[in-house]
Amino acid sequence: MMSSSSENQFDLLVSASNALKGDYARDEEVWEGSPFQWMISLPSRSKGAYAEALISSWLASNGMQVARSPDSEADRIVEGVRVEIKSSTLWAGGAYRFQQLRDQNYQIVLCLGLSPFEAHLWAIPKEVVIAGWGSYEGLTSQHGGKSGTDTAWLHVDPTSVPSWLQEFGGSLTEGLEKLTNKLNELRS
Repeated sequence: MMSSSSENQFDLLVSASNALKGDYARDEEVWEGSPFQWMISLPSRSKGAYAEALISSWLASNGMQVARSPDSEADRIVEGVRVEIKSSTLWAGGAYRFQQLRDQNYQIVLCLGLSPFEAHLWAIPKEVVIAGWGSYEGLTSQHGGKSGTDTAWLHVDPTSVPSWLQEFGGSLTEGLEKLTNKLNELRS
């Protein structure tokens, strides 16, 4: 029997919250002591801005010229090439989800995955994202099911990376190497 009193409903909601708390608290515990722990509580938009700044600084420390994009079609201009930057921390289940992939004016999408004590990077050419959307493992429409065509997301379990994605990076070192190769190819 359902009670309609506000106090009882609030108590029921608190009980449900307490029952779920353990599932989510365990996820936060894995970030304990991580150099990225502070960013877990940031809102999504702030996490995205942080990732763009982090990648920009890291690429610059690797000797690359990095500038802001003059428009919203890309996030950065890296060595003269338009780059979109996507980031993800681990979701429940231990996978990354790189969201809001769109058909915009960029040539490479950099996907930075942050785990508590390691990071992953993939430098994926835009044409691969567009061609594989809906057919490559983990690269699916984000909105509207199979018929959604405006945005995609990439689901990657870093312990079991789809074969098509492996050629675009993995570790930070591999991702940087793939990015450097693609930049050189696009500039020549």
